[in-house]
Amino acid sequence: MTPPSIHELGADLLRVTNWQRTVVILRPLLAFATYWIFAYFHWWIPAVLAVVALMFLTYTSSSHDYVHRTLHLPRWANELLLAATELLGLRAGHAFRVTHLQHHRHFPAPEDPEGFPACRGLWPALLSGPLHQVRLFTWAFRHGQPAERRWMLAEAAAIAATLAYAMLARPLSLCVFVVLVTGGAWFYPVMTVWWPHRDAGANPLEHTRLFRGRWVPALFLHHTYHLEHHLYPMVASPNWRRLAQRLDPWFARQGLPPILLP
Repeated sequence: MTPPSIHELGADLLRVTNWQRTVVILRPLLAFATYWIFAYFHWWIPAVLAVVALMFLTYTSSSHDYVHRTLHLPRWANELLLAATELLGLRAGHAFRVTHLQHHRHFPAPEDPEGFPACRGLWPALLSGPLHQVRLFTWAFRHGQPAERRWMLAEAAAIAATLAYAMLARPLSLCVFVVLVTGGAWFYPVMTVWWPHRDAGANPLEHTRLFRGRWVPALFLHHTYHLEHHLYPMVASPNWRRLAQRLDPWFARQGLPPILLP
Protein backbone atom coordinates (compact mmCIF):
# COMPACT_ATOMS: atom_id res chain seq x y z
CA MET A 1 0.00 0.00 0.00
CA THR A 2 2.89 2.38 0.69
CA PRO A 3 3.79 4.05 -2.63
CA PRO A 4 7.36 3.87 -3.89
CA SER A 5 9.62 6.65 -2.70
CA ILE A 6 10.45 9.47 -5.07
CA HIS A 7 14.03 8.21 -5.22
CA GLU A 8 12.82 4.75 -6.27
CA LEU A 9 10.87 6.40 -9.08
CA GLY A 10 13.82 8.55 -10.08
CA ALA A 11 15.42 11.61 -8.55
CA ASP A 12 15.34 13.24 -12.00
CA LEU A 13 11.64 13.90 -11.35
CA LEU A 14 12.72 16.52 -8.83
CA ARG A 15 14.84 18.40 -11.37
CA VAL A 16 13.47 21.23 -13.48
CA THR A 17 15.27 22.58 -16.53
CA ASN A 18 15.71 26.28 -17.19
CA TRP A 19 13.38 25.97 -20.16
CA GLN A 20 10.63 24.32 -18.09
CA ARG A 21 11.03 26.99 -15.43
CA THR A 22 10.83 29.79 -17.99
CA VAL A 23 7.69 28.38 -19.59
CA VAL A 24 5.91 28.07 -16.24
CA ILE A 25 6.79 31.66 -15.36
CA LEU A 26 5.89 33.25 -18.71
CA ARG A 27 2.64 31.45 -19.59
CA PRO A 28 0.33 33.44 -17.29
CA LEU A 29 2.06 36.70 -18.19
CA LEU A 30 1.43 35.99 -21.86
CA ALA A 31 -2.26 35.23 -21.23
CA PHE A 32 -2.58 38.45 -19.20
CA ALA A 33 -0.95 40.55 -21.93
CA THR A 34 -3.08 38.87 -24.59
CA TYR A 35 -6.28 39.93 -22.84
CA TRP A 36 -5.27 43.59 -22.90
CA ILE A 37 -4.29 43.44 -26.57
CA PHE A 38 -7.64 41.93 -27.53
CA ALA A 39 -9.55 44.29 -25.22
CA TYR A 40 -7.80 47.31 -26.78
CA PHE A 41 -9.24 46.34 -30.17
CA HIS A 42 -12.60 45.35 -28.58
CA TRP A 43 -12.18 41.75 -29.73
CA TRP A 44 -14.18 40.48 -26.78
CA ILE A 45 -14.55 36.81 -27.60
CA PRO A 46 -10.79 36.14 -27.80
CA ALA A 47 -10.36 38.49 -24.82
CA VAL A 48 -12.68 36.31 -22.74
CA LEU A 49 -10.79 33.19 -23.86
CA ALA A 50 -7.54 34.85 -22.79
CA VAL A 51 -8.97 35.35 -19.30
CA VAL A 52 -10.08 31.71 -19.19
CA ALA A 53 -6.50 30.74 -20.02
CA LEU A 54 -5.21 33.18 -17.40
CA MET A 55 -7.40 31.68 -14.68
CA PHE A 56 -6.09 28.21 -15.46
CA LEU A 57 -2.45 29.23 -15.89
CA THR A 58 -2.31 31.10 -12.58
CA TYR A 59 -4.21 29.40 -9.77
CA THR A 60 -4.18 25.91 -11.25
CA SER A 61 -0.76 25.88 -12.89
CA SER A 62 2.12 28.32 -12.28
CA SER A 63 0.98 29.53 -8.86
CA HIS A 64 0.57 25.91 -7.84
CA ASP A 65 4.27 25.29 -8.48
CA TYR A 66 5.17 28.41 -6.49
CA VAL A 67 2.98 27.23 -3.60
CA HIS A 68 4.88 23.94 -3.41
CA ARG A 69 8.23 25.58 -4.26
CA THR A 70 8.89 22.88 -6.85
CA LEU A 71 10.69 25.10 -9.37
CA HIS A 72 13.69 25.47 -7.02
CA LEU A 73 13.84 29.23 -7.47
CA PRO A 74 15.59 31.52 -4.98
CA ARG A 75 13.19 32.02 -2.09
CA TRP A 76 12.74 35.75 -2.74
CA ALA A 77 11.94 35.11 -6.42
CA ASN A 78 9.46 32.35 -5.61
CA GLU A 79 7.63 34.57 -3.07
CA LEU A 80 7.52 37.51 -5.46
CA LEU A 81 6.28 35.39 -8.37
CA LEU A 82 3.63 33.75 -6.20
CA ALA A 83 2.28 37.16 -5.21
CA ALA A 84 2.54 38.72 -8.67
CA THR A 85 1.08 35.76 -10.56
CA GLU A 86 -1.97 35.45 -8.32
CA LEU A 87 -2.49 39.22 -8.39
CA LEU A 88 -2.97 38.90 -12.15
CA GLY A 89 -6.25 37.21 -11.21
CA LEU A 90 -6.97 39.55 -8.26
CA ARG A 91 -6.21 36.86 -5.68
CA ALA A 92 -3.77 36.64 -2.76
CA GLY A 93 -1.03 34.14 -3.55
CA HIS A 94 0.13 33.67 0.01
CA ALA A 95 -3.40 32.96 1.19
CA PHE A 96 -3.53 30.32 -1.52
CA ARG A 97 -0.34 28.75 -0.18
CA VAL A 98 -1.62 28.54 3.41
CA THR A 99 -4.96 26.98 2.46
CA HIS A 100 -3.60 24.69 -0.24
CA LEU A 101 -0.93 23.16 1.98
CA GLN A 102 -3.65 22.63 4.58
CA HIS A 103 -5.64 20.86 1.84
CA HIS A 104 -2.76 18.44 1.34
CA ARG A 105 -2.44 17.80 5.06
CA HIS A 106 -6.11 17.27 5.93
CA PHE A 107 -8.21 16.37 2.89
CA PRO A 108 -11.00 15.20 3.10
CA ALA A 109 -11.81 16.71 6.51
CA PRO A 110 -13.56 19.83 7.81
CA GLU A 111 -10.10 21.17 8.74
CA ASP A 112 -9.46 21.57 5.00
CA PRO A 113 -11.02 24.93 4.00
CA GLU A 114 -10.14 24.47 0.33
CA GLY A 115 -11.22 20.89 -0.24
CA PHE A 116 -14.15 20.40 2.12
CA PRO A 117 -16.78 21.51 -0.49
CA ALA A 118 -15.90 18.35 -2.43
CA CYS A 119 -17.10 16.26 0.47
CA ARG A 120 -20.54 17.87 0.42
CA GLY A 121 -21.48 17.54 -3.26
CA LEU A 122 -21.88 19.63 -6.40
CA TRP A 123 -24.45 22.12 -5.15
CA PRO A 124 -22.58 23.03 -1.95
CA ALA A 125 -19.47 23.51 -4.09
CA LEU A 126 -21.38 25.79 -6.48
CA LEU A 127 -23.00 27.77 -3.66
CA SER A 128 -19.67 28.27 -1.91
CA GLY A 129 -18.18 29.87 -5.04
CA PRO A 130 -19.09 33.57 -4.61
CA LEU A 131 -17.44 33.80 -1.18
CA HIS A 132 -14.80 31.13 -1.74
CA GLN A 133 -11.81 33.46 -2.11
CA VAL A 134 -12.91 35.66 0.81
CA ARG A 135 -13.39 32.60 3.02
CA LEU A 136 -9.98 31.21 2.09
CA PHE A 137 -8.27 34.55 2.67
CA THR A 138 -9.91 34.90 6.09
CA TRP A 139 -8.89 31.39 7.10
CA ALA A 140 -5.35 31.85 5.82
CA PHE A 141 -4.92 35.17 7.59
CA ARG A 142 -5.99 33.63 10.89
CA HIS A 143 -3.70 30.61 10.54
CA GLY A 144 -0.75 31.99 8.58
CA GLN A 145 2.66 32.89 9.96
CA PRO A 146 3.50 36.59 10.54
CA ALA A 147 5.56 36.80 7.33
CA GLU A 148 2.70 35.26 5.35
CA ARG A 149 0.23 37.68 6.87
CA ARG A 150 2.41 40.61 5.81
CA TRP A 151 2.39 39.33 2.25
CA MET A 152 -1.39 38.86 2.44
CA LEU A 153 -1.91 42.43 3.64
CA ALA A 154 0.13 43.76 0.73
CA GLU A 155 -1.74 41.55 -1.74
CA ALA A 156 -5.12 42.59 -0.31
CA ALA A 157 -4.12 46.26 -0.59
CA ALA A 158 -3.17 45.80 -4.27
CA ILE A 159 -6.48 44.05 -4.99
CA ALA A 160 -8.48 46.72 -3.15
CA ALA A 161 -6.68 49.51 -5.03
CA THR A 162 -7.43 47.84 -8.36
CA LEU A 163 -11.10 47.37 -7.52
CA ALA A 164 -11.40 50.96 -6.26
CA TYR A 165 -9.85 52.32 -9.45
CA ALA A 166 -12.17 50.17 -11.57
CA MET A 167 -15.25 51.47 -9.70
CA LEU A 168 -14.17 55.11 -9.73
CA ALA A 169 -12.58 55.52 -13.15
CA ARG A 170 -14.60 52.77 -14.89
CA PRO A 171 -12.27 52.04 -17.80
CA LEU A 172 -14.14 49.51 -19.91
CA SER A 173 -11.31 47.00 -20.36
CA LEU A 174 -10.50 46.95 -16.65
CA CYS A 175 -14.15 46.65 -15.60
CA VAL A 176 -14.68 43.73 -17.97
CA PHE A 177 -11.49 42.13 -16.66
CA VAL A 178 -12.59 42.48 -13.04
CA VAL A 179 -16.00 40.95 -13.78
CA LEU A 180 -14.43 38.05 -15.68
CA VAL A 181 -11.76 37.12 -13.13
CA THR A 182 -14.11 37.57 -10.17
CA GLY A 183 -16.87 35.53 -11.78
CA GLY A 184 -14.39 32.91 -12.96
CA ALA A 185 -13.00 32.44 -9.46
CA TRP A 186 -16.49 31.47 -8.28
CA PHE A 187 -16.15 28.20 -10.19
CA TYR A 188 -12.89 27.17 -8.54
CA PRO A 189 -14.62 25.01 -5.88
CA VAL A 190 -16.29 23.02 -8.65
CA MET A 191 -13.47 22.81 -11.18
CA THR A 192 -10.46 22.42 -8.89
CA VAL A 193 -12.04 20.69 -5.89
CA TRP A 194 -15.33 18.94 -6.57
CA TRP A 195 -14.50 17.61 -10.04
CA PRO A 196 -11.17 15.91 -9.27
CA HIS A 197 -12.06 14.95 -5.68
CA ARG A 198 -15.72 13.95 -5.81
CA ASP A 199 -16.59 10.65 -4.14
CA ALA A 200 -13.28 10.79 -2.29
CA GLY A 201 -12.56 8.09 0.28
CA ALA A 202 -10.35 7.92 3.34
CA ASN A 203 -7.68 5.89 1.52
CA PRO A 204 -5.02 8.19 -0.05
CA LEU A 205 -5.51 6.34 -3.34
CA GLU A 206 -9.18 7.38 -3.21
CA HIS A 207 -8.60 11.07 -2.50
CA THR A 208 -8.88 11.75 -6.21
CA ARG A 209 -9.36 9.56 -9.24
CA LEU A 210 -6.77 8.15 -11.62
CA PHE A 211 -7.09 9.82 -15.02
CA ARG A 212 -5.41 8.64 -18.19
CA GLY A 213 -5.70 9.82 -21.77
CA ARG A 214 -3.89 11.54 -24.60
CA TRP A 215 -5.57 14.71 -25.81
CA VAL A 216 -7.39 15.92 -22.69
CA PRO A 217 -4.32 15.66 -20.41
CA ALA A 218 -2.24 17.48 -23.05
CA LEU A 219 -4.90 20.20 -23.36
CA PHE A 220 -4.81 20.74 -19.60
CA LEU A 221 -0.99 20.68 -19.51
CA HIS A 222 -1.08 17.30 -17.71
CA HIS A 223 -2.84 18.75 -14.68
CA THR A 224 -5.24 15.79 -14.87
CA TYR A 225 -2.54 13.82 -13.02
CA HIS A 226 -4.00 14.97 -9.74
CA LEU A 227 -3.67 11.73 -7.80
CA GLU A 228 0.02 11.67 -8.65
CA HIS A 229 0.36 15.22 -7.38
CA HIS A 230 -1.30 14.37 -4.07
CA LEU A 231 1.05 11.44 -3.58
CA TYR A 232 4.18 13.39 -4.65
CA PRO A 233 3.60 17.13 -4.11
CA MET A 234 7.34 17.75 -4.35
CA VAL A 235 7.30 17.06 -8.12
CA ALA A 236 6.86 20.10 -10.38
CA SER A 237 3.98 20.13 -12.85
CA PRO A 238 6.21 19.81 -15.96
CA ASN A 239 7.25 16.37 -14.66
CA TRP A 240 3.80 15.04 -13.78
CA ARG A 241 3.40 13.05 -17.01
CA ARG A 242 6.66 11.18 -16.48
CA LEU A 243 5.72 10.63 -12.84
CA ALA A 244 2.39 9.12 -13.93
CA GLN A 245 4.07 6.80 -16.43
CA ARG A 246 6.45 5.47 -13.78
CA LEU A 247 3.61 4.94 -11.32
CA ASP A 248 1.35 3.03 -13.73
CA PRO A 249 2.77 -0.43 -12.85
CA TRP A 250 2.33 0.25 -9.13
CA PHE A 251 -1.24 1.53 -9.64
CA ALA A 252 -1.99 -1.65 -11.61
CA ARG A 253 -0.71 -3.80 -8.75
CA GLN A 254 -3.02 -1.93 -6.37
CA GLY A 255 -5.97 -2.76 -8.63
CA LEU A 256 -6.70 0.93 -9.25
CA PRO A 257 -8.68 1.27 -12.50
CA PRO A 258 -7.96 4.40 -14.54
CA ILE A 259 -10.66 6.70 -15.88
CA LEU A 260 -9.91 6.91 -19.59
CA LEU A 261 -10.15 10.34 -21.19
CA PRO A 262 -9.90 11.05 -24.94
